[in-house]
Amino acid sequence: MMEIWLKAHENKNLFTMHRVERTLYRSKSKYQDLAVVDSPQFGRMLLLDGVIQTTLRDEPAYHEMIAHVPLFAHPAPRKVLIIGGGDGGTLREVLRHPEVEKAHLVEIDGQVIEASRRYLPELAAGFDDGRVKVHITDGIKYVQEASDQHDVIIVDSSDPLGPAVGLFNQDFYRNVRQALKKDGILTAQIESPFFNMDLLQQVYGSLTELFPIVRPYLASVPSYSPGIWSFMLASKKHDPRKAKREPADSWELRYYTSELHRAAFALPAYYCQALEETAEVADRAG
Repeated sequence: MMEIWLKAHENKNLFTMHRVERTLYRSKSKYQDLAVVDSPQFGRMLLLDGVIQTTLRDEPAYHEMIAHVPLFAHPAPRKVLIIGGGDGGTLREVLRHPEVEKAHLVEIDGQVIEASRRYLPELAAGFDDGRVKVHITDGIKYVQEASDQHDVIIVDSSDPLGPAVGLFNQDFYRNVRQALKKDGILTAQIESPFFNMDLLQQVYGSLTELFPIVRPYLASVPSYSPGIWSFMLASKKHDPRKAKREPADSWELRYYTSELHRAAFALPAYYCQALEETAEVADRAG
């Protein structure tokens, strides 16, 4: 019996392999190749251009950390904007917060939402919440037209390839800053610190020019990388290392805790050294 294996590239020198039991969905959208597959190790997977975006087994690590860290760092996150996140997992976590009155989700590829609603209902249930407004458009253009509107902006992008490339540059972050209220918070996923340190240094350098407080933090998302995954939080006012509130027991979270919130900002030495090098380069350039 023939076996099917998914080859997930980390970079040109490294890849991991995942056995696939069956393909449930495959389509070519205007922007990318979409697929939903079942795997014995991680359960159902969403793939974009062959790259794993989320899996049912470890998605709480990613979605809970990208959502709850900025939302609990903000004292009153009433209006939240999600750029990307068409699978719905980040939206689901945002909507757990009773303080949130409005959640806007901007996804460039509507077929991602359609596929997720059909094949990943565990993630996509939040799309039916009355507080949600979905915009099928380019997130880069969307933030260009927004100003002083949002308490928290979450950039839940795919890898910096194809339509997501522009979500990692300083012009985009400058527009995000304008779209945030005076005490707003931005959080973005920024790949693996072990395999993508050049990208992390670039993002850190861009954000430190724009925000007074910039704090990277970490989570373990096994399907993404053989190591840890990195997020970058930029704040206009609030230091994110201390949570302002705690999750309710009824949420039954599988990854985030208040203790982990604090611990996630503790970085390994090589990461700290890379950030120091970035700051030194910026000082010399300034």
